[in-house]
Amino acid sequence: MSAPYAKLPAWADYGLIPLINLTVAFIVAGLVVLLIGENPLRAAVILIDGAVGRGQSIAYTLYYATSFIFTGLAVAVAFHCGLFNIGGEGQAYIGGLGVALVCLTFDSILPWWLTFPIAIAGAALFGAAWAFIPAYLQARRGSHIVITTIMFNFIAASLMVYLLVNVLKPAGSQAPQTRTFLEGGQLPKLNWLLEALGLSVRSSPFNLSFLLALLAAFLVWLLIWRTRLGYEIRTRGHSAKAARYAGVSETRIIVITMLVSGALAGMMALNPVMGDQNRLAIDFVSGAGFVGIAVALMGRSHPAGIVPAAILFGILYQGGAELAFEMPGISRDMIVIIQGLVILFAGALEHMFRPGIQGLFASLSPRSIAVEAKQGERA
Repeated sequence: MSAPYAKLPAWADYGLIPLINLTVAFIVAGLVVLLIGENPLRAAVILIDGAVGRGQSIAYTLYYATSFIFTGLAVAVAFHCGLFNIGGEGQAYIGGLGVALVCLTFDSILPWWLTFPIAIAGAALFGAAWAFIPAYLQARRGSHIVITTIMFNFIAASLMVYLLVNVLKPAGSQAPQTRTFLEGGQLPKLNWLLEALGLSVRSSPFNLSFLLALLAAFLVWLLIWRTRLGYEIRTRGHSAKAARYAGVSETRIIVITMLVSGALAGMMALNPVMGDQNRLAIDFVSGAGFVGIAVALMGRSHPAGIVPAAILFGILYQGGAELAFEMPGISRDMIVIIQGLVILFAGALEHMFRPGIQGLFASLSPRSIAVEAKQGERA
């Protein structure tokens, strides 16, 4: 007789299963590298060294991770309400418009430390506004949030092209971008933080928005697990019928959740627009909105998991660039395949190994499983 399934303890649910999925993803990726005639072990060494082997590499890895933390949190908040927000790309795009308008207005009259909080508000407000219409259509008209948010990604891209070409581009400029922000619209770099740890960083885009991303992760944890609103969000996510029976307004909770999700996605724009490029340009999001979906899935929609998952994808982005440079046989497209495999096993096939692990845990120690599961729920 087969062992019955049991709920896993928190350490296995949030740590062991993602680790197994990640390991399998890299094994399959290694086989792909082997098939094209390259040494997978050497490729792995180059990728890791290129991402965390030097201070400069770590700074770039954390820069990429910053964007993924914001978009991962945006997706996770919607997940907890039973919503699948695929519009992070468009919401971040429009959030960049909010950042740019603030910087273009105040960069010549305010120092960066006064411009920064206004830019945060601008990014969050514009991102939330772009998420409002899909949220309203879902809550009041039954339109599927996946379809509407995907469509709004394309609308956002077209709108930004129009604004950058016809409205925001300086006179006489050929490039579809705003003017460069003055010092009052530029975030300070955090390279000194790594140098204080003894790492050498010549220059990198790693900036203050990383600390804001960590603060956002903490605040999301407070919101979802320590507030009444968070309880209502999770209740609706577990059972819409139960939420309605408990008196939770479905329209209100869907709209509020999507506003928070859109605001987090919009804040992603602070990292590249105000922290690196110091201007608003075409396609500054660079797919971070979609990577956020994988980050949220791998992080189990918990901020404590989203931050390391975002750093992992930062490693893949930075290490992948080094790998494509050091091993010409592995093109940038191959790096995308490796990233796709991680997304596949962390997302679509996330439950592939769960039944076997549940059965193994139940057969080894069914009583301890129940105790640890209860302890994990209290935590």
